[in-house]
Amino acid sequence: MGGMKYKRIMLKISGEALAGEEGFGISPGMLSFLASEIQEVHALGLQIAVVVGGGNIFRGIAAGDAGMDRSSADYIGMLATVINGLALQDALERMGIDTRVQTAIEMREVAEPFIRRRAIRHLEKGRIVIFVGGTGNPYFSTDTAAALRAMEVNAEVVFKATKVDGVYTADPLRDPSAKKFDELSYIEVLTRQLKVMDSTAISLCMDNLFPIVVFNLREPGILRQLVFGEKIGTIVRGR
Repeated sequence: MGGMKYKRIMLKISGEALAGEEGFGISPGMLSFLASEIQEVHALGLQIAVVVGGGNIFRGIAAGDAGMDRSSADYIGMLATVINGLALQDALERMGIDTRVQTAIEMREVAEPFIRRRAIRHLEKGRIVIFVGGTGNPYFSTDTAAALRAMEVNAEVVFKATKVDGVYTADPLRDPSAKKFDELSYIEVLTRQLKVMDSTAISLCMDNLFPIVVFNLREPGILRQLVFGEKIGTIVRGR
């Protein structure tokens, strides 16, 4: 494992990341890029769990705001994450990496049901495990699913991939004066209402002292740097 800071990680990839520059759907180029970044650290012996969002296909919160029943909207969003997970599995397996998809909503023809001990066994055997279907419950985000599954499979950190290189005082894409944080406490994230993860996910991590690293996955090689403990992005942890 020479020099690696972590043995088992949870990688949270947003649906928007899979859309690439197109902004909607799944970008084949982005899918290949993500798979190659994951392959690079997997080859080092790192055990990798992944949770994917579904916002590139359907956003449950937005649909709920528009008048759709919130539970129905969230279930549709969960199904969107299954589509993304299967696409990522295909991209990884084309690179020769054994991958399993486990879903919180049972659909045996396309994925295994989520079984904690089986997921851990897959990771121990060097397989990448992609968790889809969120938590299986409406009103919970895929960020919360990432935090929950990370703890269930005994990962050491959540790596949250975003479109910017960390957490800022404001949206850096809109406000050029926004300043980047190198480190934050959970309470600071909650009180400042910073858009790191939703408050449920942050609270869950805070209660279990579980670290989160927010970074820009679009920078080639950044995942490898993070795995070796380089100070990149923003880390959220107890102080």
